[in-house]
Amino acid sequence: MSASLAFVVLMFIGLPLGLVLTAAGMIGAYSIGGADFLGILADRFYSGVSGYVLIAVPYFIITAEIMNRAGLTERLIAFASSLFGRVPGALSHVNVTTCLMFAGLTGAAVTETAAIGRTLIPSMRKEGYSAAYCAAVTACSAIVGPIIPPSIIMIAYAATLRDISILGLFAAGIVPGLMMGLAMLIVSGIISWKRGYASHQRVMLSVIVATGLSALAAMGIPLVILGGVLTGLTTVTEASVIACIYALVLGGFAYRRLTRRDLWESLVSTVSFSGVVFLLLGASNVLGWFVTRSGIARHAAETIATMSDNPVVQILAVAALLVVIGMFIDVLPAIIIAVPVLAPALVELGFHPLHAGMVMLLALNLGNITPPVGLTLMTAARIANAPYESAVRESLPFAFAHVVIVVLCALFPTLTLLVPRLFGVGV
Repeated sequence: MSASLAFVVLMFIGLPLGLVLTAAGMIGAYSIGGADFLGILADRFYSGVSGYVLIAVPYFIITAEIMNRAGLTERLIAFASSLFGRVPGALSHVNVTTCLMFAGLTGAAVTETAAIGRTLIPSMRKEGYSAAYCAAVTACSAIVGPIIPPSIIMIAYAATLRDISILGLFAAGIVPGLMMGLAMLIVSGIISWKRGYASHQRVMLSVIVATGLSALAAMGIPLVILGGVLTGLTTVTEASVIACIYALVLGGFAYRRLTRRDLWESLVSTVSFSGVVFLLLGASNVLGWFVTRSGIARHAAETIATMSDNPVVQILAVAALLVVIGMFIDVLPAIIIAVPVLAPALVELGFHPLHAGMVMLLALNLGNITPPVGLTLMTAARIANAPYESAVRESLPFAFAHVVIVVLCALFPTLTLLVPRLFGVGV
């Protein structure tokens, strides 16, 4: 049985993805080198989870969990609400803005959707927004989270390839992430104006200042992470530890909202999520080793090159393929499956690794809101008690805006390379 056939069969029967990847890698290794090659795979699995930078994963997860339970969401929402006042569709814009501010804390779209959706969606429903629209705007804004650093999927991407700078990826995500947030605000504004969604009373400057100061300490976490890693004062791992300590002090002593139960639940959630991430990373290294040895990546590059010799067509074709993959597989597993094949192929065709990486991540990130899976949109629909099909229809204008961002980043590499070049990381 070939590795590809084994992969399809095992996926079809419902075996956990980590085991599917490992089994496919083992079958592939045996097919090219016999039993002698199987002994190598244990070392490959271990090396896939032993990277120093991967220590940052559980620290980023627990930082987000602590801040979710420490009252951060309410403070960010209060600040965002004070900014829009009498703007039509105020709460819709508050949803987008809060997600944008929250993006620097969670690194995961589903986490952001749950944290913000449980608070904002009931308030939006009271002001006359449809349940489907509430779900759509929440989910489509929350997918900014994995693009603005810190980002779990960026760490997974770097760990899968091993030869790309995680600092470079973090820097490359800043401009596309801000563009995504701006695009969401534009779409939200157009829809709110057409439908006549409610505005609020004008807010005094003193209220804006007060709510901003209340949220300022929490918003300092992204500055701690990005400021440390981009200036070279800390590594990504060190920044994640500092951010965790910062969150503990803020939640436990400054806000006084963090209880022992909250801390215990944060630890349990962190261990559970981290276990899934590390299993997938170890399994991906096994499959990635087989992909490298078998020459699949080289063949993929040749296939893409035969489609067209135009770089624009090449990278857009890869992005379109990844959008389709993301429709059926969640983002993190999709990275594990697609990146070892497609990323080296794009680099071999002459694309900058950071540019190729960000376009791939942006395209796969759309899988959070595209049916039939669309885990983030599905989560928001459950919170809003909206039919999933209705939420999908309401999400189309927002999804189209995200597609435009993917295309712009594919066509103009400067959008992804500007900040890495500015700080001299990964270029």
